[in-house]
Amino acid sequence: MRLILRTTVAVFALLSAFCASAQKKEKEKPLKIKELTQYVDPFIGTGGHGHTYPGAVVPFGMVQLSPDTRLEGWDGSSGYHYTDTTAYGFSHTHLSGTGIADYCDVLFMPTTGTPQLSNKDYRSGFKKKNEDASPGYYKTRLDKYNIGVELTATTRVGVHHYDYPSTPQANIIIDLQHRDEVLDSWIEVVNDHEIRGFRRSKSWATDQYVYFYAKFSKPFKTYGIALDDKLQQGQNKVQGKNVKMYVQFDNPGDVVSKVGISSVSAEGALKNLDAEVPDFDFKKVAKAAKLAWNTELNKIQVEGGAPPVPQQQAENNSYNPFGYPSPKPQKKVAIPDHAKIKQIIFYSALYHCMLAPNVYNDVDGQYRGMDKQIHTANGFNYYTVFSLWDTFRAENPLLTLIDRKRTLDFIKSFMAMYEQGGLLPIWPLASNETFCMIGNHSIPVIVDAYAKGIRDFDAEKAFVAMKAAVNRNQFGLDNYRKTGAVNADVEHESVSKTLEYAYDDWCIAQMAKMLSKPQDYAEFIKRAQYWKNVYNNQNGFMQARDNGAWFTPFEPTEINNNYTEGNAWQYSFLVPQDIEGLIKAMGGKLSFEIKLDELFSTTAKLSGRQQDDVTGLVGQYAHGNEPSHHIAYLYNFTDSPDKTQYYLNKIINEQYTAATDGLSGNEDCGQMSAWYVMSCLGFYNIAPGQQQFQIGIPQFETMIISLENGKRFTVSNPGATVSRSNVYLQGMNLDKKSYNKLYLDYETIIKGGEFEVFTGRLANKLFVQDLEKPTSKITDELIVPNPYIESASKTFKQAISLTIKCADSLAKIYYTLDGSTPDANSALYSKALIISANTTVKAIAINNGKSSFVDEGNFIKIRGDLKLSLTNKYLPNYAAQGDETLVNGIHGTANWRLGNWQGYQNKDLEAIIDMGQIKPVKQVSIGTLQDTRSWIVFPKNVQYWLSDDGKNYKLAATVESKVDVKDLNMQTQEFTAPLNARARYIKVVAKQYGPLPDWHESKGSQSYIFADEITVE
Repeated sequence: MRLILRTTVAVFALLSAFCASAQKKEKEKPLKIKELTQYVDPFIGTGGHGHTYPGAVVPFGMVQLSPDTRLEGWDGSSGYHYTDTTAYGFSHTHLSGTGIADYCDVLFMPTTGTPQLSNKDYRSGFKKKNEDASPGYYKTRLDKYNIGVELTATTRVGVHHYDYPSTPQANIIIDLQHRDEVLDSWIEVVNDHEIRGFRRSKSWATDQYVYFYAKFSKPFKTYGIALDDKLQQGQNKVQGKNVKMYVQFDNPGDVVSKVGISSVSAEGALKNLDAEVPDFDFKKVAKAAKLAWNTELNKIQVEGGAPPVPQQQAENNSYNPFGYPSPKPQKKVAIPDHAKIKQIIFYSALYHCMLAPNVYNDVDGQYRGMDKQIHTANGFNYYTVFSLWDTFRAENPLLTLIDRKRTLDFIKSFMAMYEQGGLLPIWPLASNETFCMIGNHSIPVIVDAYAKGIRDFDAEKAFVAMKAAVNRNQFGLDNYRKTGAVNADVEHESVSKTLEYAYDDWCIAQMAKMLSKPQDYAEFIKRAQYWKNVYNNQNGFMQARDNGAWFTPFEPTEINNNYTEGNAWQYSFLVPQDIEGLIKAMGGKLSFEIKLDELFSTTAKLSGRQQDDVTGLVGQYAHGNEPSHHIAYLYNFTDSPDKTQYYLNKIINEQYTAATDGLSGNEDCGQMSAWYVMSCLGFYNIAPGQQQFQIGIPQFETMIISLENGKRFTVSNPGATVSRSNVYLQGMNLDKKSYNKLYLDYETIIKGGEFEVFTGRLANKLFVQDLEKPTSKITDELIVPNPYIESASKTFKQAISLTIKCADSLAKIYYTLDGSTPDANSALYSKALIISANTTVKAIAINNGKSSFVDEGNFIKIRGDLKLSLTNKYLPNYAAQGDETLVNGIHGTANWRLGNWQGYQNKDLEAIIDMGQIKPVKQVSIGTLQDTRSWIVFPKNVQYWLSDDGKNYKLAATVESKVDVKDLNMQTQEFTAPLNARARYIKVVAKQYGPLPDWHESKGSQSYIFADEITVE
């Protein structure tokens, strides 16, 4: 063993000396710009569920000129899917990797022959062999017309090059109705070389403005403008909700069309066009786009990544498991160039990191703000398309590191949105706040930037804006502040919201500390610990709070409305601001490690509702969605950091490929790719706002990060080119000196230097256990977690027993049963409580003079004479409280995601109530819900049947729905029938609406009935 260790040390010394010498020489030379666009494949992510697009765009450009091949469906969110072979045309705006469709504005489609204005008529097939894309460039050939198409772009202009066959009818169709709902549009012919227009639409962004101005390299001989698909003779301008046009050229050969866009005006679009593309030189624009991409990609230069092909081939050919010479030469096997493949994946990922956010102001600085008014960005570019729930985790920290000026512009954009819209952005799209996803994650972006020295903005005003964002009464924030957690009976996705609100509050606390605001710091560092109020110490999971108790039934694999696109497994580690506090809550480092092991190794399958976002599973770890992205790094806080290295290598190599379906989930505006980029560099910030980057496992022989301060930080892993199996840390040097930490401080990176990592095939537990561990711990203003009530049910017919517990074993619990607020003078809890009447239980936990929030549960005694039986069973995903939900005395609200509604599909709801004996019945009613967008539709009608013997029923009343299926408001309706009769049995039959109507995006799918309480008077 000693001999092996000595040999290993000697090898490391040689490698260190070799690398130090090589890097010293490299450092003496100016860093050469490399041709890195050759490693970018824009088609990666266009298949599977990546939702990217392959078209022409420059870094962070306003224009994304790309083919549209799919008009609807989740996998058509970007307008393109690689499996498609039909093109509808080429539109000028696209979203990269989102899970909701929008954009695809202002469609151009070249055709020949008599112009057709229906997309079913003008669309064309194309062959994959004729399709090609590279950064800033796309080309294809339209088979139907034999037209060659090339696309390129500048920041605000899309440039089309169409190569027509010989024809007197060479057309360009401009379709303003394409894709989403049009609120208003117009198009105008300026002269025989120019047109301009406007499109205002409603989709994910409910009120989007796009103006455009197009110029053609050759004059068109004729044109036609259609309104509602009818040509308007003699008109050079037409306005309406369905406006299309064609321009026709006479045997033009090739035509270049350049199209500027703007959110401000047609004049703004023209300014953009003339400023960025003054002529019709397509090749010049394409070359400039490529140069722009190459400049950005060169911010990180990587080399190696795997052994050279000849070395791999030699290893493969010489391998003999028995150690004897082979009796005959081994057959040569083609060995992939893994280093090149890895570089393609890396640079395609870095490319995707730079597709969004998008510049939104014109060349003169004007843009349309969140108030829909025109403003001017002075001294910065105003951006939109911030997928902040995703990107705050890795995309924004990456850009904070390599693109500080742009990050500053992001923050100035946030502040403009706050000034003009009254709120820091959540998911802004064009001039709209979509309120998509949860949390207030512009906050960590601002705080992380400020903590890392990006401070050329009004920090005091930003701090006011942050507090305003988290102190508003929306999305359960009021409940969070009042009770220390978002409760499941008040707001859906309560667990996820509590955890993410707590992290945002931690970020505000850090900002308060940097701004010397001790009172604010004390308030928000307390709030940063509210995760403790959804942590169930009995099972080790983050679990929803409902009626003062834990939400039941509970299954950690279940995807339900208590979590945002995930389950308890994926969210139980989302405490990046207090990992050490979470470790303590779970019972210590060993217990925490075992929990992580189970997460990654469990064979349990996902359960609950279908959630397409939860993909890329390793056990219950879901790399295809963002809440899991930090988890593999958490082994660094245990005594087994080698498991971080193991799982990072597994995720990097299994969840990312160079194929069109090479992403395990939605790209999400750069986050999926940014995780890969940061993890390949070998360090990752699990909690933006603090300064430590977790050390993982660098993936390339050499990685040079060019920083904006003129310095370079070089990461090297020579073991990466020795063997692909070298995935475990064996040693580290920083600036030629031994390094003994499992993290890198931001200051270490930003001042430049050389970080060398040595790797091997086997885990070196002795080495990694001695390394200084990272810190993530809240020590100030520690809170007492809320107590919780344990009971069999919220409702009861006979007396029930309740117990009250607290995760803090040293805390004393005080309670009241009369609705009053408990304090230290209230009854001290010591044994189970017996409840036999309607009772409100309130409890607090006190430790060393500190009190928790009040925990409250309401327990209702219900009628014991009603027995319910269901002819058709409810859906297991929408069971509410189970078999007696419809008569348990609890009424659901219009927010069905809170879970008090029972769901039925395909079959009618049919329930029979037995009252035990014949009784007078004054009236009967049943509560129902409608949310047509979510497929939940009121019953056509509800029938009430009466019987004395349970066999012979007579129809007593039929109540028709009073609300049309087209009413998209989320609402409830009581189907009430006055009966004034006598009976023992009441049969309630709610008739299904049936298939969703043709206008619905899911037309033909079976609708649901959501029902709640049946009331008998």
